[in-house]
Formats: sequence, structure tokens, C-alpha cells
Amino acid sequence: MNTSFGRRNFLKKSIGVALAAPLGVSLEEQALLAQTPAPVAKTVPTSFGSMPNGKIGKVSISRLICGGNLIGGHAHSRDLVYVSPLMKHYFSDDKIMETWALCEEHGINTMVAYSLDVHAIELYRKYRKLGGKIQYLAQIKPDDNNLETVVAKASDDGAVGAFLLGNIGDLWVRENKVTQIAALIDVIKDHGMIAGIAGHELRTVREIEKAKIPLDFHVKTIHHTNYWSTRRPDQTKEIIDNYSVDNYWCMNPPETIEYMAAVKRPWIAYKVLAAGAIRPRDGFKYAFANGADFALVGMFDFQVREDVEIAKVVLNQTKTRPRTWMA
Repeated sequence: MNTSFGRRNFLKKSIGVALAAPLGVSLEEQALLAQTPAPVAKTVPTSFGSMPNGKIGKVSISRLICGGNLIGGHAHSRDLVYVSPLMKHYFSDDKIMETWALCEEHGINTMVAYSLDVHAIELYRKYRKLGGKIQYLAQIKPDDNNLETVVAKASDDGAVGAFLLGNIGDLWVRENKVTQIAALIDVIKDHGMIAGIAGHELRTVREIEKAKIPLDFHVKTIHHTNYWSTRRPDQTKEIIDNYSVDNYWCMNPPETIEYMAAVKRPWIAYKVLAAGAIRPRDGFKYAFANGADFALVGMFDFQVREDVEIAKVVLNQTKTRPRTWMA
């Protein structure tokens, strides 16, 4: 069976549901639906061809990468306690695979998933067996005393690459475990995957570069700070007013841009939309114009087409940047 499985079956099902929906809603709701503006994507030129790709090692990766937080149901929601449960209810098994199929249809060839999320990985295996082709980049959290097991699992599950979870990357650097990071990179490469480290703190990238660890790519946060909830809550604290802090952002964008300009490795940017606080046109432009080679973005199924078209326009318009393309 080929990839038409995703595009035809899922989209056909979705269209059927969409057409049937007005029959079960009130007149008031139908009126509101009728007033919904046309998607922005319809006003964006679509003449730039498929989504541009870059290469990390031997792996060709779309400039836009499908994030895993929404699919895993772990949304960074600040103090909105209902958001993660809502994500888990919305993203049924069919909806997750439909989202991957839409990504493929619009040129996104890579997604990220947490390697220890058994449910997500089982769905990925099923999706591939049914003909899906999207690549899996594993976000990993190894045991300090056993780097091998989680890496081997990611490889066995079909991952093309693996990178250390961002808050763990920051933690290991703060705890002076840079040699352990180097060992992890070796293990990942030994399993034939491209290897990277994620971090929210610029110090994480600096220490890795200072130690000359031969990783294949960095995963580093970047976004501007011109949004209402910027710097709230304080991510340097784990608990504030009895709430667990789950929102991480780029603490020093100008310094990050300046430092990354001299880093000669591919850069996958994340948190580029500040957990939905920044519009894609602004977030993508800021990330790519300031040096990112790829943008890792969480997307609902209904956002995929628009995000892709906006990314294409932004990439086409990004003629000069302080950092040469590294992938």
C-alpha cells in the first residue's frame, strides 16, 4: 500500500465529517461558521514548489519539521490547566496519522516524537506499515548510567536521528556532565543515526562547542520577545505558586543570534512560535532570517497547509542573513 493511504482515506473521512457537521448544529452555530474568514493560506503564493530541504549528514530534512508535543499531548500551556488534556482528546489515533499524512502531502518529511512515548511510537510503526514515509527524529531522555538502551530503542523504532531532550541537555551542562554528552553522541552515531543536543540555555551550546563535541546538529530555542506573556512565568524556577512551570522560551535571543552566527553546524530552531503566542509569519521570519536552518513546530492538522505556505514565502524572501546556511 502506498502513501495515498493517508491522503485519500484520512482526507476523505475528514471532508465527510466537515460536510455533515452543519446538520447537527444550531442555526446560530451555522451562522457563525458561515462568517469564518477564509484561511490565510489561500492568499499566499504557492508557486515555490515543494518545501525546501536541507541535509544533516546523509539525511535530507524539510526546513519545517513537525513537532511532537501536540501529538504527545504535552502542550506548553502556561497557566491554562486544560490545554494538555484537550490535546490528548483531540489527537485521536486517526487524527495523529492524518496530521502526519497532511505533513507529507505538503512537503514536510520529518517529525519529532519522544522515544519513550510508547503510544506515539506504536502509531508511527503502524503508519509506516500502511505506507507512510515521514521520517522520525527521536527526542531522547537516557538514564545517566545507561546511555545505550534508549538510543538502541530509537534506532530499532526506525529513527533517522536522535537528540537529547532540551531540559536534560541544560541540566547535564549545568552539572558539568559535558563528557557524558560526548559519550551520548558517540552512542547515537554508533547506531547509524545523526546526533544532536537540544537546549533552552545558550550556555548549553557554548559548552558543547567549547568541548569540540562532534555532534551533527544543535536544537536551540529562538524567538523574539514582542508578545504579551513574554518572560512569564520565570522558567528558572520549577514551581511557582504551586503550579509546575511547563513553559520554556529563549532567554536571550540577541545573544543567541550573535553566537550561533559563528557555529558551523546545522541548527534546528524550536519554540519559534513561543507556544502559540507568535504568529507563524513573524516566528518563521525571525528564526530563518537570524540563522536557523530548520524550524521545529507543533502543528494542528488544520494549520499544516498554512504553515507550509508561509514558510515557503519566508524562505524565498530570506536572501541575506548573519549566518550562512549550514544544511
